[in-house]
Amino acid sequence: MRERDDPAVIGRRVQQLRTERGLTQRQLAEPAYTPAYISTLEAGRVRASDEALRHIAGRLGVAFEELAVGRPARLATDLRLRLTEAQRVLADGRAEEAAQAYAALLTEAGTHGLACEQATALLGLGECALETGELAKARDCFERAERHLAGESLPVRAPALRGRAVSHYLAGELRYAVYLLESALDELNRGGLHDPDALLLLYASIIGPYMDMGAHARAAQAAEFALALAPQAGEPALIARMHRSVARTLLAEGRLTEADASLAKAAELYRRLRLRTELANCHWMRGYVCAQNGELERAEAELRQAYTMLSESRAALYRSQATVELADVLHRRGKSAEAAGLLEGVLGDFSSERGAVHAAAAHRLLGIIAEDARDTEAAEEHYVRALSLLERAGAAGDLADLCRLLGDLLRRTGRTEAALDAYRTGLGHRTAPGTTTLGPAPAQPPL
Repeated sequence: MRERDDPAVIGRRVQQLRTERGLTQRQLAEPAYTPAYISTLEAGRVRASDEALRHIAGRLGVAFEELAVGRPARLATDLRLRLTEAQRVLADGRAEEAAQAYAALLTEAGTHGLACEQATALLGLGECALETGELAKARDCFERAERHLAGESLPVRAPALRGRAVSHYLAGELRYAVYLLESALDELNRGGLHDPDALLLLYASIIGPYMDMGAHARAAQAAEFALALAPQAGEPALIARMHRSVARTLLAEGRLTEADASLAKAAELYRRLRLRTELANCHWMRGYVCAQNGELERAEAELRQAYTMLSESRAALYRSQATVELADVLHRRGKSAEAAGLLEGVLGDFSSERGAVHAAAAHRLLGIIAEDARDTEAAEEHYVRALSLLERAGAAGDLADLCRLLGDLLRRTGRTEAALDAYRTGLGHRTAPGTTTLGPAPAQPPL
């Protein structure tokens, strides 16, 4: 509870409530206090003890909190109920509607000094902003939530920290996202703060940045820890998120059947929880699995489903990422014109500040399509743009592949020295796929 109000404020509050109830000062005072004491208290000339305020609150039929800080009875409970409803609205894919609810709840919680509820509302606003692609706003909300929770333990602060890391990750700041997540994991594990939900949340969130950096060994280890923690975690949404993240690692290891099974489990959990955006992301990842397995027709169906669902929920950034995967499948199925149209349409949703890795993927694919159409000038331009984005993001594995594509193009157009430079750059990234720049791995959980 926040520090109690000034005695004069409390005095006026007691007088107002007593008058509303038709009580005299004597009736309010008896049997423990005198009418003179109540008169002095109402005049603001004495600071009432907690014991006196509890007596008076009981006589007035209100909560102690309402007298001490002016907070209506059951307010915190009501706020938490409405915060849960806002969470359900967000889970149903209505991010803008949820954001309005969270903003109103944040103001109300702030008025009454409810720090925990303020943090919860800020977390919700951050998640809404992530879904709509407003990454700077998301980062600000998560940072503010962390400040409200500064006195709490790390497991309590973990969702805010994770949100901040994800906002940096989606902006293309892979190494910083990994630093935030690894530092938190290390502190949890070394400090004996074994909280399964917090650990699962952080391990599931770090798989994506690891994969994009080419640090596949660490991604695989994080996936193994997440799978081991899943039976201990009590939150179904976390387990579903973990299954979706683990699928990426299984896919990188060529374990396609297991990856598909993991995604099917996540999809079923999200279907029950009505988490529409996350369910759409499951269709997206399943489409990716199918594409890697050569099942292009099924991949197209899954990715179109993801695209439709994400369009309906207005999750612009996630929709754009799914569109890149759909365009890749369409190109491989001979529908290059439709693929190019989709890619040109979504590049406006990306920038160097957000979605850099996926913007690079769009430019890479547009380069391949241009090469197929024998437009080498356009192809080179797209490859160079992709390289610039990936170098800023530190996505080593993708950089190596892109350098090969650019080198091949330069060699075919007679620029041998430039091609050799591109190949050398690619080999440098291939021999150091991210892990070497990450420092020691975080301590392992006590499984």
